[in-house]
Amino acid sequence: MGTCYLGERADMRAAEKDALARGVALGMGLLDTAEMYGDGAAELLIGDMLRSRSLRRADVTIVTKVCPCNASPPTLYKSCDASLARLGAECIDLYLLHWRDGSVALPEMVGGMEELVSRGKIRRWGVSNFDVADMEELFRAPHGDRCAANQILYHLGSRGAEFDLLPWLAKHGVAAMAYCPLAQGGQMRRTTPDFLTEPTLRNLAGKYNVSIFQILLAFVLRSGNICAIPKAASIRHIEENASAPTLAAAISSEDWAALEAAYPPPSHKMHLDMD
Repeated sequence: MGTCYLGERADMRAAEKDALARGVALGMGLLDTAEMYGDGAAELLIGDMLRSRSLRRADVTIVTKVCPCNASPPTLYKSCDASLARLGAECIDLYLLHWRDGSVALPEMVGGMEELVSRGKIRRWGVSNFDVADMEELFRAPHGDRCAANQILYHLGSRGAEFDLLPWLAKHGVAAMAYCPLAQGGQMRRTTPDFLTEPTLRNLAGKYNVSIFQILLAFVLRSGNICAIPKAASIRHIEENASAPTLAAAISSEDWAALEAAYPPPSHKMHLDMD
């Protein structure tokens, strides 16, 4: 479950905590957040939810992200400690570099991440928004091949990663995580035609008696090799998301082919989308 924009409104906190707790109960125990989401508000929400709902720490996997401006030691260690304090946790399961910019020296970042592992502050580390060239450079850094995951924008209207990045990650044993798998409710810039009016999606949603967004999530999950982290702030949407794996298995090969025709896979290298 994603948490971007959650925890920022006092009048929504109770409903958001209920939604996250329901998701954990339904087996969606991976909670993705970041230090920059609401300046730590999303991390605070997760910590509050875990305490107030008396959930076992073992039932959740906490993923959070450090901004590139904080990704080099010793600032990295301070950012990690601040995230741990907001989460009310002793250890982060997966700690990601949120994106890459010119301020990040990959060998220093990797060294800092490995130090956090040795200190018991994090279990694994990874990256976000890295394309193939970035991943190859990362793997050339000492211990860079210990990267556990790469979190990227991936949805039906943004399939460029299928051409080379997703195969590269699979070959090198790096988990692929898809953020914005619902294209932010169909509003992403590269969503053409519009998801909510596209005939193929509307027909499939009607045929399987589900929402268009459930079809979108089923598409991302169809291979079983990608972890999707959709955001939902209500129990109803959480429950809809929880049904997506079953839906993905139920959609016929003919219907998947129709969707492929409407939204074809890339035939060449494409720029990795971030918005």
